[in-house]
Amino acid sequence: MEYNYTKVIKENFITIVEVNNPPANMLSSACIDELRARFNTLADDEETRAVIVTGAGRFFIAGADIKEFLSALGDEEKGLAMAEAGQALCNEIETMNKPVVAAINGPALGGGLELAMSCHYRIASNSATLGLPELKLGLLPTFGGTQRLARITGTANALDLILTSKQLSAEEAVNLGIIQLVASENEVLETAVAIANTLVEGKSMTSVSRVVECIIQGNQEPLDDGLKREREKFAELFLINDAKEGIQAFIEKRKPDFLHS
Repeated sequence: MEYNYTKVIKENFITIVEVNNPPANMLSSACIDELRARFNTLADDEETRAVIVTGAGRFFIAGADIKEFLSALGDEEKGLAMAEAGQALCNEIETMNKPVVAAINGPALGGGLELAMSCHYRIASNSATLGLPELKLGLLPTFGGTQRLARITGTANALDLILTSKQLSAEEAVNLGIIQLVASENEVLETAVAIANTLVEGKSMTSVSRVVECIIQGNQEPLDDGLKREREKFAELFLINDAKEGIQAFIEKRKPDFLHS
């Protein structure tokens, strides 16, 4: 596949996916397809233990490509296909078997914020703005925004943010739990790399991937089902070499040498 809208940078076991679709890194259909291909490839890449997604230039992602909406007017099937593609991208990011960090270096609006909310950890520049302004277009958030925002902030806050179409500062977004950390404008990516390293450094990916699965899947199912998944994943690890290494290293008071298998 030819990549025209994204660039990948690898730093040790951290892979940075940079969206580069000037002028505002819009999520066009082609850009969405490319991002899906990137994340599907990285999910199977043994040299990638965590992923960072960020934007080129002064934008993170300023939403979907509005011009493409014109072709869907009067065509419900086209509208449905657009929504399905955006939701599929965000679902694939959220259920990825490795931690994904959003380094929000600038405005994250509409589909851009929806993509960020599908990431497992979110860091924003102190100058970033975040919002879901789709109602101003006579539309609604459809890449998972109505669902993920309500799960993150609660129903009342989600209704307030979407119905008012307000834009939040990074500090306001932290207070609502939409992002976990604010960094200075020049240090967002550096901070994201440091955070990504703490998520996987010194840990076995056999455990990390199961934690991500238990938390993400468990959030969408009854508690008993989530607990069942948790104990099954825990038991599986006793059949994997890294558990033996981790336990032995702890007893011997040394750093484990995980093989991630």
